[in-house]
Amino acid sequence: MTETTGTYADYEDLRARAIALRREGCSLRQIRDRLKVFNNDLLNRLVQGEPAPEWTRRPNAKDELRARARELRLEGFTYDQIEVELGCSRSSISLWVRDLPKPPRRDPSEQARLAARKRWEHESAVRDEERRRTKEAARQEVGPMSDRELFLLGVGLYWAEGGKDKPYDRRENVAFVNSDPGMIKVFLSWLDLLQVERERLRFYVMIHETADVPGAERYWADLVGADATAFNKTTIKKHNPKTVRKNVGDTYRGCLVIKVRQSADLYRRIEGAWCGIVEAATSTD
Repeated sequence: MTETTGTYADYEDLRARAIALRREGCSLRQIRDRLKVFNNDLLNRLVQGEPAPEWTRRPNAKDELRARARELRLEGFTYDQIEVELGCSRSSISLWVRDLPKPPRRDPSEQARLAARKRWEHESAVRDEERRRTKEAARQEVGPMSDRELFLLGVGLYWAEGGKDKPYDRRENVAFVNSDPGMIKVFLSWLDLLQVERERLRFYVMIHETADVPGAERYWADLVGADATAFNKTTIKKHNPKTVRKNVGDTYRGCLVIKVRQSADLYRRIEGAWCGIVEAATSTD
């Protein structure tokens, strides 16, 4: 046997052993260590054509995106359309679908609509960021609040959202209603400043019948830190089928009403303070 023939036989024997190990589920590293083959080119030739075991394949977060991109391409989507649909980079899309046939040329009007949509999405993202920065800057400008500032704020808050006495309907009692959790928290802090005991407060929920009533009741009770004994019966609003309501979904919890018992004197103080605020704000001195 010639030297060349012997070398070929050795290679074929080595390849047969490498393929057997590959089919047993061995990784390239395991095959290398068992066969003592430390030349990577030779090692790859020995297992050429044999798929790698599933356990050696690293999970790729983009596998699903790649598959979806190929589906869209086969449906006739262009690169621009796939980019908008999946939010992937154009370079990635090109790599994933470059072996697939090109879709027919797009209608100019459709191309214009797509370009307008991309501009709108970009501008919307810019506006959202500007909105966030403005709100954050304004929030930081507020800083600590003095008792006097909280007092004046609470008076204005009540006069805007609270029940008021009328000459034709005397009701000198404090009742505040709102759906904004922040407003409710500020109002309660204001009552604490005025040393109104929490035992004097009564709560009840007003909500549409189509909403999650028990969930709303739990939400408001947790927010104000009160148990069920502090809550009166919930007021259910009947749904008008002719009305298209927008206050729906998981975030809709109706309104919370806060009433202060034995609050005639407190009401008079609030009204007097509001008159003082109006006079001070409109004074020319």
